[in-house]
Amino acid sequence: MSKVVFITGASSGIGKAIGEYLLDKGFTVYGTSRNPKNIINSRIELVALDVRNVESVKNAIKEVITKAGRIDVVINNAGVGITGPLEEIPTEEIKNNFETNLFGPIEVMKAVLPQMRLQKSGLIINITSIAGYMGLPFRSVYSASKGALELITEAMNMEVKSFGIHITNVAPGDFATNIAAGRYHAPVIKGSAYEKTYGNTLDMMDSHVDSGSNPNEMAEAIYKVINTSNPKIHYKVGAFMQKFSIVLKRVLPDTIYEKLLMNHYKL
Repeated sequence: MSKVVFITGASSGIGKAIGEYLLDKGFTVYGTSRNPKNIINSRIELVALDVRNVESVKNAIKEVITKAGRIDVVINNAGVGITGPLEEIPTEEIKNNFETNLFGPIEVMKAVLPQMRLQKSGLIINITSIAGYMGLPFRSVYSASKGALELITEAMNMEVKSFGIHITNVAPGDFATNIAAGRYHAPVIKGSAYEKTYGNTLDMMDSHVDSGSNPNEMAEAIYKVINTSNPKIHYKVGAFMQKFSIVLKRVLPDTIYEKLLMNHYKL
């Protein structure tokens, strides 16, 4: 019997790549989208889900369990980007980001854990970000929401391990997807104290995504994690220097590491 995989945010980008890859490997795959009817010719069966709405989360999980009888793997992939000087990002946009990137995955985990306990098995993979390992200029909110999910995962994995359930993080670097188009950009304000520095950094961030890795690399990494009997807590997927930046943060004094980042972003 093939494993049943549930992927949030599977209508495009990394989520879609993962879903199609696992489908080709023989898994039974259910993906989610806020508006499945608007997605044309998806190879993945999509169910409606808005991770910011608790009832929507519960209904989506219930629908998949009703159809498939079980859920073996959950991939918390739905997320949104956000950029801007913290001083100039509207508070409602900060809250929306945390609702999507942190509280949404938490609600998905809370909704699926009872079923996984019944099965005495299950794997939850939270898609975080290499940006969640460090505070990046003009990406403070994104780094914070993804970093918080990393720590939530560490704690929850210990809480559920005795039930035969594993929870792990996979942190991607920059991948060539449409995330920049869906990201909330605080506007570059004429005359702002951050006009030049933020404007330049925004151009750099978009170029990093455009020249990013193939999303299939993430799909291959996820497939390996699923087939690992005792997965690690943290995985990183991306260019060497992006992964190495985490090592540097661990070993360098804070002031030296900050200087490296500021030089990189020309601040």
